[in-house]
Amino acid sequence: MTSERRAPENRAGPEDEDEDASIEVDEFLPHPPAKVWRALTDPALLGRWLMPNDFRPVVGHRFTFTTRPIPSAGFDGTIPCRVLDLDEERLLRISWNGGGLDTTVTWRLVPEGRGTRLFVRHAGFDLDDPVQSYAFRGMGSGWRSHVMRSLLRVLAEPA
Repeated sequence: MTSERRAPENRAGPEDEDEDASIEVDEFLPHPPAKVWRALTDPALLGRWLMPNDFRPVVGHRFTFTTRPIPSAGFDGTIPCRVLDLDEERLLRISWNGGGLDTTVTWRLVPEGRGTRLFVRHAGFDLDDPVQSYAFRGMGSGWRSHVMRSLLRVLAEPA
């Protein structure tokens, strides 16, 4: 099974001066929304393609992602988060804090043929802040490559 990618974008430029920057990814996944939703909301599966966590799909739930620290960037490897919005098999929005960031990540699922179009938007980067600008550049490439490949790998495994 293959995936189809539309041109990913980093949203920031002269026309966006009053808005914070966002990373946007548009990915076709050859799996039904229910399977994609499970990969987004089951803590064990989420940990396999994104990061270890104590996530629960409950609005208001506070949880933490943990990853490799980057001391030179002032990042201790801990990402405190909170579930902000949830619409089963359609939308998941979380806060994403830590390492100088105060951002949100939104996953929107849209059924498409026999698969799912997944829209990811990581928003709220202040590019005037050197730490956030650094994170924006690094995370932009990460969301588009490593994270999507890892998600596809988990989705391809038998249930």
